[in-house]
Amino acid sequence: MASTIASTMTSTSTDPDPDAAVRAVRKRYEGLLTVRTRAIKGKGAWYWAHLEPTLVGNAVKLKCSLCDSLFSASNPSRTASEHLKRRTCPNFNHSSLPSPSPISTVHSHSNNGRKRTSSSTSPNQDHSVQHLVLSGGKDDLCALAIFEDSVKKLKSPRNLSHVPPPELTQDQVNSAVELLADWFYESCGSVPLSSLEHPKFQSFLTQLGLPVTLLRREIYGSRLEDRFGVAKAESEARIRDALFFQVGCDGWKGEDCVAKFIVNLPNGTSVFHKVVLGGGVVSSKYAEEILWEVVKGVCENDVQRCVGIVADRFKGKALRNLEVQNHWMVNVACQVQGFTGLIKDFSNNLQLFRVVTENSLKVANFINTESQVRGSFLRYRIQELECAGLVRVPSPKCNVLKDFTSVFPMLEDLLRCAAVIQMVVMEDAFKVACMEDPLAREIAGILQSEGFWNELEAVYSLVKLIRGVVQDIEAERPLVGRCLPLWEEVRTKVKEWCVKYSVVVEPVEEILENRFRKNYHPAWSAAFILDPLYLVKDASGKYLPPFNYLTREQEKDVDKLLTRLASREEAHVVLMELMKWRSEGLDPLYAQAVQMKQQDPITGKMKIANPLSSRLVWETCLSEFKSLRKLAVRLIFLHATSCGFKNNYSFIRKISAQKHSRISLERAQKMIYIAAHAKLERQDFSNEEEKEAELLAMEGSDDGMLADVFANAPLIGGIA
Repeated sequence: MASTIASTMTSTSTDPDPDAAVRAVRKRYEGLLTVRTRAIKGKGAWYWAHLEPTLVGNAVKLKCSLCDSLFSASNPSRTASEHLKRRTCPNFNHSSLPSPSPISTVHSHSNNGRKRTSSSTSPNQDHSVQHLVLSGGKDDLCALAIFEDSVKKLKSPRNLSHVPPPELTQDQVNSAVELLADWFYESCGSVPLSSLEHPKFQSFLTQLGLPVTLLRREIYGSRLEDRFGVAKAESEARIRDALFFQVGCDGWKGEDCVAKFIVNLPNGTSVFHKVVLGGGVVSSKYAEEILWEVVKGVCENDVQRCVGIVADRFKGKALRNLEVQNHWMVNVACQVQGFTGLIKDFSNNLQLFRVVTENSLKVANFINTESQVRGSFLRYRIQELECAGLVRVPSPKCNVLKDFTSVFPMLEDLLRCAAVIQMVVMEDAFKVACMEDPLAREIAGILQSEGFWNELEAVYSLVKLIRGVVQDIEAERPLVGRCLPLWEEVRTKVKEWCVKYSVVVEPVEEILENRFRKNYHPAWSAAFILDPLYLVKDASGKYLPPFNYLTREQEKDVDKLLTRLASREEAHVVLMELMKWRSEGLDPLYAQAVQMKQQDPITGKMKIANPLSSRLVWETCLSEFKSLRKLAVRLIFLHATSCGFKNNYSFIRKISAQKHSRISLERAQKMIYIAAHAKLERQDFSNEEEKEAELLAMEGSDDGMLADVFANAPLIGGIA
């Protein structure tokens, strides 16, 4: 790790495609030059007169022409605000900032309609502007600017507020309102309900020629009812067409305790059912009642169509009780929660995590609270990483051993700023502090210890490994048959981690196995054996189920589960057919077709070409297994996760908590239904907040570039 830190301080990362990187930098540089040229001609922001794009190595920088300082070119507007407006630049004359002209410079009515130029103001007038004294001080400048704007509006014949909006046909208006309503419904939870009443938004609609007065009635009235009716009818039709289904429940673990229910169908699609407000802490008995009500609500009287439930909570009691009461059900826990719990287990039970957490807290708090160290850290961080900010630390109220999610950002910051921290430690001021302050000496000892950095990197990499597994699960939404191979892959990766960081294997394996046993369900083994996707080719060329990968106990689990799921008359037949399946397997041609893979055009990963083929083979090609195939098709389609999609439903809790009317709550429920239905239709399982963060993290275009894009755009295009 010490060598890693040293290399971090002395080397820079290399781009895998140097030519592409150079072209991108050159393009950015030329774009900024174009924007600056336009600005100097009066068609851009004022600050370009003082900021000059320049190439420094393989990066574009902004050079202040007044003091020769260099800055990142990622956000010129912010650079101007921080360096020029806030008096950081010693040579910047603040009187040169754009300011409102006094009334004396406003042209008389005789000049109305003529193009005004800067030459129309005499030097004497400029001199008087700079020495203009108002009785209210600088605060009067804003009021003066508003007053002058009013005068200009009265004088200007091209006042935009008097420009009549474009005339649209009734069909265009209806189409536009329908699209707007759909966007509003489908963005439910992300776009505030009050947006419709915002004056700027209403002015925008007016400029487009859209009606504003009846918009709220349109959104909340019959259009909402019609849209909800269509979405619900589509969902119910899909459920009726399916012979069986699985109920997915997610949200019991959330802070708002807003549980959302979806219905997973055999054809790989999911439909939304409803949202239930938990009302704070929810008991397992209450959850059990809600889950059973949902099952009956989806399938009416034919409850055996529900193969089972996957939920993010209540595996130990509610889900198990429903299995005992209904022998045909298979209720499993969400794998996302299982692996998230594994991180918590490591944090609670692995001494390495405790040591790293304690030492990291000492270091982070020392950097953030000691003024001289803090100043040096911020200076070097801006210089080396081009970003400001202290080390993120958990809240004092947080139990860091039980909530490792609050600790992880701190570890991330310390590793990212390793070189910066070493530069702070090497300062003479820090060395003097170490001589006088025992705490500083302790921190210096930690930071100069190779063991600290090795252990920090070890904990960070293990958590990152498990988080990566969780992200893959959320993206791929694996089926139950994938659970055993998935946990085996994690075991292998964790063993490799132990070897790499010289960590004793036994305690780590014990924690991992305990979590595996808590999450394990016999359906994992049964689906793994019955799914043709996991058949293994033997020496004779047969494709046989992978019984060799099961333990003896797991083999017994398969027999017990299949016996429970089958009727009494068919139980012994199922076991006989299972023996035949074990010895004969599947025709090699069909097995190869099921296991065929192709490259995903988006991720580049190899994925199964036809995910539904496992079930279709049992239904069409394995007719000799009359009893076993009934169970196989119901088992291998089961989802292992309950996280169908992510959305922000905290607003419905506010509506409920504030005792709004029943009509308001029903409207909110309908809007949620429409939004969820649309996301599942698009198979959009992303998080809106994560999308926002990604968009904000993108290297933004300069304001001048955006202005160029919109400068030649028409006021309104045809709305089909």
